[in-house]
Amino acid sequence: MPRAGLTPAMVTEAGADLVDEIGFDRLSMSLLADRLGVKAPSLYKHVTSQSDLAHRIGVLAMVQFGDTLGRAIQGRAGGEALVAGARAMRRYVLEHPGRYAAGNAARPSGPDDPLGPATRRVLASWAAMLHSYHLETTQEIHAMRMLRSVLHGFATLESTDGFQIDAPVDASFAWTVAFLDHGLQAISSAPSATDH
Repeated sequence: MPRAGLTPAMVTEAGADLVDEIGFDRLSMSLLADRLGVKAPSLYKHVTSQSDLAHRIGVLAMVQFGDTLGRAIQGRAGGEALVAGARAMRRYVLEHPGRYAAGNAARPSGPDDPLGPATRRVLASWAAMLHSYHLETTQEIHAMRMLRSVLHGFATLESTDGFQIDAPVDASFAWTVAFLDHGLQAISSAPSATDH
C-alpha cells in the first residue's frame, strides 16, 4: 500500500486485520508498519500512539459488532431473536477474535469518544433481544450481563480451541442458547419475580 495513500481509517482497519491474525495482545506498531510497507514512525502521522491505535481498533470493533447484532435480530423477537443474536455474536468472535478483544479492552476517554455511541448500540441490541421476555428493568440488566457472560465465554473458548471433548460444538452451542431461552421464559412467566 503506498505511503501517501494511508489514512487513520486505513491504518485502523489494517491494525484490526492484524490483531485478528496474531492476537490483540501481540499488536505492535512495527508489525503493523511491516504489514503496510512503511516505517513505524510514519504511522504516527495517522495515530498518536499504540494505545491510540488499540482504542481505534476497539471502537471499530464495537461499531461492527453492534451492526452485526442489529442486522441479525432485525424483525425477530423472543427466542428467534435470541438465537439469531447469539449466532451472530459467536460468528463475529470466531471471525474477528483480535478486534473483539480490542473492543472489550476499550474504555471511553471522555464524553466525545465515539466508543460511547458504539457501546450503546450494542447494548440496545442486547435489550432488543430480550424485549419479548418482558423482564423488569433490573432483571433485564441481570439478563444482559448473563447473556454476555455466557456467550462471550463460549465463543472465546471456542476461538482458542478450548473445547477438547469429542462432541459437536455446534450442538453444545444450540443447547446453551435453548437453555438460556427456557430460563428467560421461566423468569418472565413467574408470578412474582424478585431481584437479588
